[in-house]
Amino acid sequence: MLIVDTHTHIYSEDEARYPPVASPLRPPRDTGSVTNLERVTKANGVAGVCVVQPSTFYGWDNRFICDTAVKTRRWTAGVCTIDPDDPHSPGLIQHYVNKYGIRAMRSVPARDRRIDSPAVVALWRACVKSGTVVNVLCDRDNADALAHMLETFPRHPVVIDHCLNLKAGPEQNAIVADMLRLAKYSNAHAKLTFLGMGSAERYPFRDMQEPCRKIIAAYTPDRCVWGSDFPCELWTPKATYSQNLRLFTEELDLGATAKEAILGKTADRLYFRGKPG
Repeated sequence: MLIVDTHTHIYSEDEARYPPVASPLRPPRDTGSVTNLERVTKANGVAGVCVVQPSTFYGWDNRFICDTAVKTRRWTAGVCTIDPDDPHSPGLIQHYVNKYGIRAMRSVPARDRRIDSPAVVALWRACVKSGTVVNVLCDRDNADALAHMLETFPRHPVVIDHCLNLKAGPEQNAIVADMLRLAKYSNAHAKLTFLGMGSAERYPFRDMQEPCRKIIAAYTPDRCVWGSDFPCELWTPKATYSQNLRLFTEELDLGATAKEAILGKTADRLYFRGKPG
């Protein structure tokens, strides 16, 4: 079975060449390196990964992701995180695609805190023109704005990172309801990376399992993707890489066809187009 990891963050060991922002969110030593990522993915039978630029470490500086995407293009798909309020950002997207083979953009709200800000619209238009997938990172306060964007760009693939940052707590049911409401847009995809990050329990995160099943049912497996949240030591300290994968191979009781789509086929279509491995 093809397995593609759609959510990993990587960190350079050369901080002179790729300097972090002030007070970065730093993973434990060496755990976020490309070398460790390759080791862990091979050990778990993962053929391809999306490497997502961590803005909590590099801000808007995408140089490390771009350079890595070129060196590891056989098994990675680069995802840049772009500043929507920089007027030069739309022009950067085509440059990143042409020079570095970047496959997706991580879209965040603009300075006005809206995901449908005119500045964000300009970035999405650039993604349409360049054939770049949009990964969108926002909370449920932007659910209506995201619906507006999905209506504005009805034929462009959009992946909702962490399912609106779904987590246990007073807003859990409301976030699930918003995710289910957004499922009516056929271009919307759910990135099922919230279990280890959002659970209030220990592995296997049973409080997040039923919400996950509901989202899979609403979007169908053909519009759902799996991600590990690598390096797990930083992002899912209650679960290892193997455990995050085992949630989908065993714990959620998914059928064979659903597993194939969520763990590989959907991501392959979106980010690799049959090329990983």
